[in-house]
Amino acid sequence: IARPVRRHRAAQLRAVALLGVVAVACSAAAGTRASGRRAATASGPTAVQRGASMRTVRIALAENQSQVWLTSVGGWELFADDGRTAVALTKPGERWLLEREGTGIRAMREDSRPVSAREHTVIARPADTDGTIGVNGRRYRGDVVITATTDGLTVVNRVNMDDYLQGVVPLEIGTSAAADAAAVEAQAVSARSYAVTHLGSGGRLFDMRATVADQVYGGASAESGVGNRAVRATTGMVLQYGGKVVNAPYFSTCGGSTAEPQDVWRTGAEPYLRRVSDQIPGSTHFYCEGAPKYRWTRVFSRDELRESIGRYVRSLPGGGSVSTVRSVTVSDVTPAGRVSALTVESDRRAVILRGNEIRSALRLPSGEILYSTYFSVDAVVGRGEIESLTLRGGGNGHGVGMCQAGAIGRARAGQDFRTILRTYYPGTTVGTIE
Repeated sequence: IARPVRRHRAAQLRAVALLGVVAVACSAAAGTRASGRRAATASGPTAVQRGASMRTVRIALAENQSQVWLTSVGGWELFADDGRTAVALTKPGERWLLEREGTGIRAMREDSRPVSAREHTVIARPADTDGTIGVNGRRYRGDVVITATTDGLTVVNRVNMDDYLQGVVPLEIGTSAAADAAAVEAQAVSARSYAVTHLGSGGRLFDMRATVADQVYGGASAESGVGNRAVRATTGMVLQYGGKVVNAPYFSTCGGSTAEPQDVWRTGAEPYLRRVSDQIPGSTHFYCEGAPKYRWTRVFSRDELRESIGRYVRSLPGGGSVSTVRSVTVSDVTPAGRVSALTVESDRRAVILRGNEIRSALRLPSGEILYSTYFSVDAVVGRGEIESLTLRGGGNGHGVGMCQAGAIGRARAGQDFRTILRTYYPGTTVGTIE
C-alpha cells in the first residue's frame, strides 16, 4: 500500500489548480517508455549503451487498481507528472488514498475531504534522498508514479538501476549468508544484465513487472546487507557476448544439468546458453544437491490428474471437458534427460505437451505448476484410465542459464562470481557499463 504526505488545505487547493493546468500536457511524456518480461525467456544480445547502469528503471508494482494507499515515515510530496508542480506536501506517517476520478486522480488524506485533480498522472516523492514511499505495505526508493488508465490505476516505481537491484537480488537468490557472497554477486550481475536488455523494450508505462513475469522485486523492504554489498561490488557490471549485453536467464535448481532454450521455450539456440553439468569434478555429487527441490516426488490422484489435464485442454482451441485420462507417456527427452515431449491421451483427445508447457499443464489443484521437466512417469491404470500418476523428478524452474542453488554451492566451494558466471553462461565475459 502506498501513502503520500500533506500540507495545509489552502495550499493544497492552490497547488491542485496549478496542477490541473500543467499536468495534462506532460502526461503523454510519462507513457512513452516501455516494458519487459522475466529471466525465464532468452532473447538475443542487445547493443551496449554507455551510462545504462545509471539509467532509471520503471517497475510496475500494481495494475488496474481501484485505489492506492500511500504513506512515508519521513516527509514527502505529491507532484504533477512534470515532477515540479506540487499537489500536496504531507506530514510523516500520514496515509493518503488515491482513487481514479473520471480520467484523472483524486487524492485524500484519510481524515479529510478529497483534493480532486484533472491530472491523470501524479508522482509521490520522498523529501529526503534516502527516504522511501510506502505502497501496499512495502517501502520503495525513488519516485512512485500513479497513472489513471481506462482499467484503473497503474502504480510504477521509478528508481535508479542499483536501487532496483538491491530490491531484486535477495528475493531472487534467496540467501543472506556471508559465505554465499560470490553467488549473490553473480546474481547481481545476471539481474542487471536482464534489466538492461529490457529497458525501453515496449510501449507500456513501465519496463518490467515486480513479479516472476520479470524479476521479483520487493523494494527497500527486501534489501539485505549481503545483497546491497553485492550490488555495490558489481556496480555497472553486466554479462557480454561478442561485445553486447545479453539477457541472462536464471532459475532455482537444475537437479544435475541445465537446459537449452530451444528445449524449453522452443526458441532459437543461444551460444551462451548451452547445457552445463552441475556435477562436482571427481565426485558423484552435485553443487545444487543441497536445495529443497534437488529431488522431489509429485503424486496425482485420478481426480487431480483429470482436473489438471482438463484445465489445460479447455484452454486449447476447440476446448472441451475431460472425463478420463487414459495414458501419460514420455515421448521424447533432451540430451540432459529432461522431458521434451509428453503425450497425454484422454477421452476427449490426445495432446502432445512440449517444453515448458508440460509444467503448466501438470498443475496441482492449487494452481502450482510442476517443479521442472526433469522427471520419470509411473502410472497406475485401472478400468481404462489412470488411477494415480507419480512423477519422480529433480530441479525447480525452467532450467536455462544460471542454477541459483548451484551458484551457492560453487560459492561455498570457493569459486568467485566471475567463475560462476563463466560456467553457467559459456563464452560470456563480465564487462562494465559506465
